Amino acid sequence: MTNEWRGWRDAMERALYGPDGFYTRPGGPGPAGHFRTSVHASPLYAGAVAALLVHVDAALGHPRELALVDVGAGRGELLTGVLGALPEAVGARVRPYAVELAARPEGLDPRIEWRAELPAEGSLTGLLFANEWLDNVPLDVVETDADGVPRRVLVRADGTERLGEPVTGADAEWLARWWRAAGSPGLRAEIGRPRDAAWARAVRTLRGGLAVAADYAHQRTDRPPFGTLTGFREGREVRPVPDGGCDITAHVALDACAGRPSARLITQRAALHALGVAGRRPPLALATTDPAAYVRALGAAGAAAELTDPAGLGAFGWLLEPVGEACTAAVEDAALFKEWDG
Repeated sequence: MTNEWRGWRDAMERALYGPDGFYTRPGGPGPAGHFRTSVHASPLYAGAVAALLVHVDAALGHPRELALVDVGAGRGELLTGVLGALPEAVGARVRPYAVELAARPEGLDPRIEWRAELPAEGSLTGLLFANEWLDNVPLDVVETDADGVPRRVLVRADGTERLGEPVTGADAEWLARWWRAAGSPGLRAEIGRPRDAAWARAVRTLRGGLAVAADYAHQRTDRPPFGTLTGFREGREVRPVPDGGCDITAHVALDACAGRPSARLITQRAALHALGVAGRRPPLALATTDPAAYVRALGAAGAAAELTDPAGLGAFGWLLEPVGEACTAAVEDAALFKEWDG
């Protein structure tokens, strides 16, 4: 990769998804080799998504073909877990899609259709799930100069930065609406407009059903004053360097992504609790009557606690966007997600 100056959006695109990018490099370990997501933390997460799919299936009236789309599928771990956790009656009708730029991994369930791009707009009915996908959609970073002018941050492949041209047009309008604190000198912001567009396109894949984005997130009332751009390499957080050797990520302005009046923003903790994932310890009496079962239950409680920790994974945001009358009515009437306001 040349060491010329680029905006962060272009630099991220090349570093993550170029010919030798972090996610597309042949033979690479995939995300699991560098960081731990909810999918990798415990099979309970896939079980919760399976339970969600069962609810969506019921709201849709049990269609003959039920789509399950995993956007940013990694190495197919989530889809594999969900397919293994579904009731047979539902699993027999599921058509799973993995949307991922990396090559299809060997040994993946042959039922999974591996795609580099989303299916056609309005072509599927079911559940679209994007776990930690939007945080890797490339975006530009801006910093406000001493005169109070937001300027695009330019970067070289070695991570060196400098300020570029002032932000104008649609990007300036987005900042004014969604990240107003960026107007103070020295503060930074990330322009989430490409993520808004990427999510809107993902949602349009469905003609009916539910789209869910689960990610690191913030809202307009608590935007971080210096942004969130960072890197991950071999399990450790590092300085973001767009050389293809580390993940580059930034938290998501999920409130800006929400494109429908019926959209709902909740925490992962609340969502998983509603789907049956709780961190309660098993009764101590079980240790006497069935020690093996007690140990298994204790392990599950520990995994559930990690997934729902309000200071960790449980603080992730879930953006739910129903599509079509059936799922929209279910969300609005609180029939499908009646516990999800907690």
